[in-house]
Amino acid sequence: MASPQYSDDIIDALSIDCLIFGFKDGELDVLLIKHGEGISKGKWALPGGWIRYNEDVDEAASRLLKSLTGVSNIYLEQLRSFGDVDRYPNKRVITIAYKALVNADNYSLNPGFTASDAKWFNIHDVPKLPYDHNKILAYGFTNLKHKVRHEPIGFNLLPKKFTLNQIQQLYEAILETEVDKPNFRRKLLNMNLLVPCNEKQKEVSHRAASLYKFDKKIYNQLTEKGFSFEL
Repeated sequence: MASPQYSDDIIDALSIDCLIFGFKDGELDVLLIKHGEGISKGKWALPGGWIRYNEDVDEAASRLLKSLTGVSNIYLEQLRSFGDVDRYPNKRVITIAYKALVNADNYSLNPGFTASDAKWFNIHDVPKLPYDHNKILAYGFTNLKHKVRHEPIGFNLLPKKFTLNQIQQLYEAILETEVDKPNFRRKLLNMNLLVPCNEKQKEVSHRAASLYKFDKKIYNQLTEKGFSFEL
């Protein structure tokens, strides 16, 4: 039986929106684009667009993110679908939201396609977004807060070698609270998740701190099994 042939026309009732969290200089950011055309021209929004008939949804998410922001080769995970009846003006549109966690320093932004600009915004400085994008962001941020307490976080957000202070800043940025430094470090080190690099920071104006890296095997095991990390 011959495989069905699909066109590259868009499915104008089904879209993709990408929620990309980045960590830089101790702060949690989210990647936004400025719409260069269409009904939301001039507004900042999550990177996204229409799915084509001839592509898988995961392929559509990667294609749209790259064409709008220049960001590629990252792991995009489906967050959930959003389908409020009135989420898009004048017609019924369901969107599939994807999320990713990245080290913002590793990516150069290159807006294109229907985006006139692309920029990292601090999680607390995000403007009013079109459609239900603020709702998607709020849901994704809540999901990240839950995730950080039950799975290891940081493999894609931190440099390959990092200090205990940097990983503490990451947790504090996500949880939006100060953590008890000795308690946090003790619990983290007791998980055997971190491997000392036997190196210290270089070219810093303060006392150089020891560097660590993740034990990838333990990281993957904890990701699969989960844990409870109460601070």
